[in-house]
Amino acid sequence: MSADTTTADPAATAGAQGRDDRTTKPRVLSLVQPTAASLHLGNYLGALRQWVPLQDDHDAFYGVADLHALTVEQDPKELRQRTLRSAAQLIAAGVDPEKSTIFIQSHVPEHTQLSWILGCLTGFGQANRMTQFKDKSARGLGDQASVGLFTYPILMAADILIYKADRVPVGEDQRQHLELTRDLASRFNHRYGRTFVVPEPHIVASVGRIGDLADPVGKMSKSSSSPAGIIELLDEPKINIKKIKSAVTDSEREIRYDLEAKPGVANLLTILSALTGTPIDALVESFRGLGYGDLKGAVADVVGEVGGAYRERALGLIEEGTELEGILAAGAERARSIAAATVAEVYDKVGLLPR
Repeated sequence: MSADTTTADPAATAGAQGRDDRTTKPRVLSLVQPTAASLHLGNYLGALRQWVPLQDDHDAFYGVADLHALTVEQDPKELRQRTLRSAAQLIAAGVDPEKSTIFIQSHVPEHTQLSWILGCLTGFGQANRMTQFKDKSARGLGDQASVGLFTYPILMAADILIYKADRVPVGEDQRQHLELTRDLASRFNHRYGRTFVVPEPHIVASVGRIGDLADPVGKMSKSSSSPAGIIELLDEPKINIKKIKSAVTDSEREIRYDLEAKPGVANLLTILSALTGTPIDALVESFRGLGYGDLKGAVADVVGEVGGAYRERALGLIEEGTELEGILAAGAERARSIAAATVAEVYDKVGLLPR
């Protein structure tokens, strides 16, 4: 069963299921890109894990932004696999299909329909000021950077506005894109009348920067970390334990938190604190008189415990297939009912002729 399969045309039922489908809870939306076979520990701690509690008091929409992944060249077979794996990892991290709408971006074609309307409201100069395009272009793409990479902040705005989301979990790297979204919502509302919710940023609680295990001065990142420096959550536990045991520290022995003088030790303490909920000061005190091997062992144990359960759930969903397929089909149906209502409203307001 395809996730695009519904019992009725979403556009036909949009009026009944669209805005009226909003609960009394504020709506929150966030998407993850399927750019790797596995999410890493930095993804999990910095974003994904923090989405989970929001679903208890928000109408949560979480998904996989597979259209955004196309801004750089992709192997089609690999992209399909990574999309499924990303969806499975949302659920493995604790996103509950009974509480949240979980969907694949490309299963809701209204995203691209709204993106065109918003693109026609966006000035070229405003789009050109998006710093992530400049940063990514500078990293070896040059003239090969695609138009899609240039315009993807507009599609991101459509992702948010189409569900009339009240809040969007963002980190610093996405703040500029959310400001564009807010600007476009206000511009459309001013020109055509009240239509979009102007979304507010939901600043997730900082767990501290998760550093590269092999180069702790740098951030743990799929694009810049070496294989030895990144904890892939779907890897075999023994692989990640080995990486943690080999993590770069320093020539001293004392365990203390000092980002400048002891970035490797500080990174391990940050990871341990984030996964256990124990304040760093308390951890430092508990390791008084012990060595780096003890610290690495403690980190390896907790990463193994958390990562093991996560890995088992995600791989189980992928292997069995039917449950995940059903979740994505249901998510697409609800997402499309709401998105279709928004697009119908927008098309009417801008003067497009209805079918």
